[in-house]
Amino acid sequence: MSRIVRKLISTNNAAKPVAPYNQAVVADRTVYVSGCLGLDKETLKLVPGGAAEQTELALKNLVATLEAAGSGVDKVIKNTIFVKDLNDFGTVNEVYKKVFSKDFPARSCVQVARLPLDALVEIESIALIGDVVTESN
Repeated sequence: MSRIVRKLISTNNAAKPVAPYNQAVVADRTVYVSGCLGLDKETLKLVPGGAAEQTELALKNLVATLEAAGSGVDKVIKNTIFVKDLNDFGTVNEVYKKVFSKDFPARSCVQVARLPLDALVEIESIALIGDVVTESN
């Protein structure tokens, strides 16, 4: 039986977890990034403002975690976005398009009853590491 490495990812360039989980886990060549909030990495408090500001910082935390895992936004396969209020969908999309601007990954966006720390937005991601080629049909 072959061995698969499970690597735990932690970076000081993104907000630390607020509960017992890792920022990301790499299994073989796949990166599973835990839900990222709009948390300031220094204070571990939500950034002031609304959904746009929280989305921007959540994505910044996501990018830093992907990079720590040896991946990047160009290697993301699927994102899941959780929002407190689906009325923020358009606002979240405008900020999201600044980071994911082409060759979009698969994505879901769902409204949830409540997020950790009463956040407005949380984003989790599945990505690849290594040499990845994008094709379209």
